[in-house]
Amino acid sequence: MKLTQVIRKYVRFKQSMGMSFQAEAYMLRAFGRTQGNIEIIEVAPKSVLAFLYGRGPVTRTWHHKFTALRMFYRFAVSRGYVGASPLPSTRPKETRLHVPYIYTRDELHRLLETTSLLKDRRRSLPQTTLRLLLLFLYGTGLRLGEALSLTCRDVDLPRSLLTIRCSKFYKSRLVPIGIQLHTQLENYLSRRLQLPLPKGEDSTYFVTKQGLPIGKRCVLFNFRRLCKLTRIQRNDQTSRQPCLHDLRHSFAVHRLTSWYRAGSDVQRLLPHLSTYLGHINIVSTQRYLSMTQELLKEANNRFERYALSEVSHVK
Repeated sequence: MKLTQVIRKYVRFKQSMGMSFQAEAYMLRAFGRTQGNIEIIEVAPKSVLAFLYGRGPVTRTWHHKFTALRMFYRFAVSRGYVGASPLPSTRPKETRLHVPYIYTRDELHRLLETTSLLKDRRRSLPQTTLRLLLLFLYGTGLRLGEALSLTCRDVDLPRSLLTIRCSKFYKSRLVPIGIQLHTQLENYLSRRLQLPLPKGEDSTYFVTKQGLPIGKRCVLFNFRRLCKLTRIQRNDQTSRQPCLHDLRHSFAVHRLTSWYRAGSDVQRLLPHLSTYLGHINIVSTQRYLSMTQELLKEANNRFERYALSEVSHVK
């Protein structure tokens, strides 16, 4: 059977299980194009390596490609389309994961205030919309894609609830919103209802001046402009500069810090934070909890109170 045919069968199989499978499907189709119109049994290990390495250095993309191909060939071998996988038995060491940048509350305030200084450009967003979007991402901890996919129906202001549908792990969840953010969303909704609603309540919630859905690239472009204006940048050895997704990391760290400060049972609350963020397990959430000076101070204070109480008890 042709390689491209097996890829189509595999993608349909995955999507029939309710998975989005968009990124993996794109990667596998790209692999099929590089191999040409050949039988799956004719795919050579050498050509697989060429696809994995591409033209540049080994990055995390190499490992994403490898994982997608490994799962594909498990499918193909189990159904008898090919006898064995042509993937390499060893792979290069995975590059270090991105170390998130945790914004201070002062930096968050500067980002929000600086939105009013952005000059209109072809890819600009309305200043009020950009400001609300940043406040929304930090206040809810949502991924950018989740926020931009929200419809008017998904934003239930009377109940102060957001419905996040088919997120990264193909699950839907409810996300409560606080009083201040509720007020901001209510103010925005009055302006949103004056713009086109082509699908009624299923129309996109966050839109451009023309009432069109906002693209990710547009938001990222404007956020980079904000960081440049506010001069927010890393001063450590990490090459990657602060990015929009770091708002989600900042939300998680600040929430944990607040729990420590309030004397809450952090271990009991961590699973709730994991569910709120839409993670499949608490391990995924732990990757978001970078140690900051503020968090370390609160954790040390908690340990100090515990240690002193134990000493008093012994006496």
